[in-house]
Amino acid sequence: MKKQEKTFKFLEQFLPQNTFEKVAPFFRKHVVYLTLTHERKSVLGDYRSPTKEDPHHRISINATLNPYSFLITLLHELAHLETFIHFKDAVSPHGREWKTQFRHILIPFLGKRIFPADVEKALHAYLHNPAASTCTDPGLFKALYRYDERKPGYKLVDDIEINKFFATDDGRVYQKLEHLRTRARCKDTKTGRVYFFQGIVEVKAVRGR
Repeated sequence: MKKQEKTFKFLEQFLPQNTFEKVAPFFRKHVVYLTLTHERKSVLGDYRSPTKEDPHHRISINATLNPYSFLITLLHELAHLETFIHFKDAVSPHGREWKTQFRHILIPFLGKRIFPADVEKALHAYLHNPAASTCTDPGLFKALYRYDERKPGYKLVDDIEINKFFATDDGRVYQKLEHLRTRARCKDTKTGRVYFFQGIVEVKAVRGR
């Protein structure tokens, strides 16, 4: 095994079973500086193109992602790498060219029993028009969320029942009043003011109110 392959072999522990060899060719072909972070919650991954000061491709990924999210995020960032190689900075970050590269990279992973059935179904829908982040696609986000390690009592706003209560990280408590297509109408129990929450926001269910 080449030295570079040994360096990136550690990726295997973060990926779904039997997928390392499918992503390894990208690291054999390109010099990529890969950083795993445990600090970011909202940013799943990031790609930085080579510069005069730092002439290497750089990718960072949130290491706390579940294996399926990790793989999708890695392929997302590798699509940025391939887009840069073909078009440099002449195209928009998530434009038609990136969408084409992402489809080209992801499709070989479909139909191989790599992803659970619900995630694969959501991926097929997502590929019609890939977004800048899986977090912006409710169907894919919720499918992947089922495989996250979560703290007890936490769930998505979409999964809170009507008239039940939940708390946000700042300690404020809300009552869910109405479920809309992508949001929920909720009332702050202290002030009585009404707010609209995205359905894919994670909150803590509150009992006994």
